[in-house]
Amino acid sequence: MKRMISFFLAISLFLYGCSAQNTVKTQNKKIVVTIFPIYDWVMNIAGDTSENFDITLLMDQGSDLHNFQPSAQDIITIKNSDMFIYVGGESDEWLDDIVAELPETTEVVCLMDVLSTRMKEEELKEGMTSEEEEKEETEYDEHIWLSLTNAKLSCEAIAEAMEKIGDAEAFKANVKAYTDQLDQLDEQFKETVEKGTKNTLIFGDRFPFLYMVSDYGLDYYAAFQGCSAETEASFETIRFLAGKMDELDMHYILTIDGSDQKIAETIVENTVNKNAQILMMQSMQFVTPDDQISYIDCMKENQKILEKVLE
Repeated sequence: MKRMISFFLAISLFLYGCSAQNTVKTQNKKIVVTIFPIYDWVMNIAGDTSENFDITLLMDQGSDLHNFQPSAQDIITIKNSDMFIYVGGESDEWLDDIVAELPETTEVVCLMDVLSTRMKEEELKEGMTSEEEEKEETEYDEHIWLSLTNAKLSCEAIAEAMEKIGDAEAFKANVKAYTDQLDQLDEQFKETVEKGTKNTLIFGDRFPFLYMVSDYGLDYYAAFQGCSAETEASFETIRFLAGKMDELDMHYILTIDGSDQKIAETIVENTVNKNAQILMMQSMQFVTPDDQISYIDCMKENQKILEKVLE
């Protein structure tokens, strides 16, 4: 996909030049974000002032961050923005040249830069099916939004940047109210882990929750890394995870949203009791505003799932 980006850039630069001559400027400031969690954070920070902004979610059709292919219009939308917020990382490498071309007046927030001291390298955990081609360079896990601590730090950085293009006092009040909710939910997660009799999660799927388990001192096993493109688990992985289910007396195996659950089903079939239930944790990679669910709603769902798995 990345080989196609130069083609998109060539087209978009031409169209951008044309559109710049024909665009009628509006009063509203344009904020463009890549994924749903960021969109929801911005809406909460903007609060009652959101009508003063045109807030665009690029991946608004439930596109997977790892497979998103930008259109020429997407690139134009970014170039016309007053503020652009994205995750960073390997899946966002297509943005590097675009961000470099943005004018100095555009506020740009790369959340992996904001969270640089908290970034974690992707792990090839025992039992995982690895990529066919091992990558030599260090890669950091991109799923930063699945940590409530990361969410809080991200929201504070976004609010600070938004103050440059809007009502600073409103944003300060809104981000304080919102991060208080994140703190309260964080406490609920901590209580769930403290009360639990188990300390391990097993995923028959990709594992995008590295930051979450790190926050709460949990262990995990999974079929694939969080950003893996693999879809077929090896026999060794199936056998290993089924053995862990038996060894740890696990009553639940986890998948993420968008999974067909076939790998999890196969793992359960290879356990001794063959009666573990499959539960889904929300990674928010397929959520859109049309789903009428918020970031906090999704994280509350995950907390309830943890209660079951760790009890």
